[in-house]
Amino acid sequence: MLVYRGFAQTAPSATVLTIGNFDGVHLGHRALLARLTAAAAKAGLPAAVLTFEPHPREFFAPHSPPSRLSTLREKLELIADDGVDLTYVCHFNARFAAFGPEEFIERVLVGALRVRHLIVGDDFRFGARRAGNFALLREAGAHLGFQVEAMESVTLNGERASSSAVRDALQEGRLEHAARLLGRPYSIDGRVVHGDKIGRQLGFATANIRIKHERPPLQGVFAVEVKGLPGGPHRGAANLGYRPSANQVVRPLLEVHLFDFSADIYGAHLNVRFLHKLRDEVKFPDFNALKAQIASDVEAAKAYFQL
Repeated sequence: MLVYRGFAQTAPSATVLTIGNFDGVHLGHRALLARLTAAAAKAGLPAAVLTFEPHPREFFAPHSPPSRLSTLREKLELIADDGVDLTYVCHFNARFAAFGPEEFIERVLVGALRVRHLIVGDDFRFGARRAGNFALLREAGAHLGFQVEAMESVTLNGERASSSAVRDALQEGRLEHAARLLGRPYSIDGRVVHGDKIGRQLGFATANIRIKHERPPLQGVFAVEVKGLPGGPHRGAANLGYRPSANQVVRPLLEVHLFDFSADIYGAHLNVRFLHKLRDEVKFPDFNALKAQIASDVEAAKAYFQL
């Protein structure tokens, strides 16, 4: 998949296009991408996605943005996995937010992305003050030479698959439900870096994983699977949060103890899949209490995996 930043480079050909934030790339997004790639194959044109960075809600509400389900890298990897040919990442800033609906259609959709067929969600809104809608797109398409198709929401047992629904499930510790909405277990990517070696002192060595999520949608202790190492996936127990019993940190830390594993993996880029929540983070009165709880967490994670 080719990835472009902005619209300085016009699309190499006419495109079949969809637009969205695609945070988490859940079942609804994947259904939309499946329809996109099918329509593109039928038309003999590249399947293209227009997405935004940062998330528009981060721009409009910088002090209370939603937790990100996926970093930009994770999102692009998931979109690529669904067979998309081109993705355009639009820098969402004040200038772009001020585009009126007609300017967005003429400059971006027609001028830069050369849209021939557009597929959007049934609730899609765009342009300054969200003034643009599906009816306006259809009217513009009739004059400017592109077709517009609406995609209905995907529901699971009566619940709409959405980033908000996934986020709520993760925050409430309902990881199995989040996995159903996503179509896969929720995961976070990151690189293994050196830590303070506290895990070794406790008898449970951990891989300290540098993550780019400033406000991850879940915190606590989890049973996990880790991909990215030889012989994997490997199972383990992970802590994601701020380590209240150790040094107070301003950024969340992801620490993973892998069962029956002792290789040097510094620098490895791992994918951590969160399968089941064991407990919330709590502060322990002393080192021995913390050590005893970690031992209990490891046994609980092994029990989850029936090891």
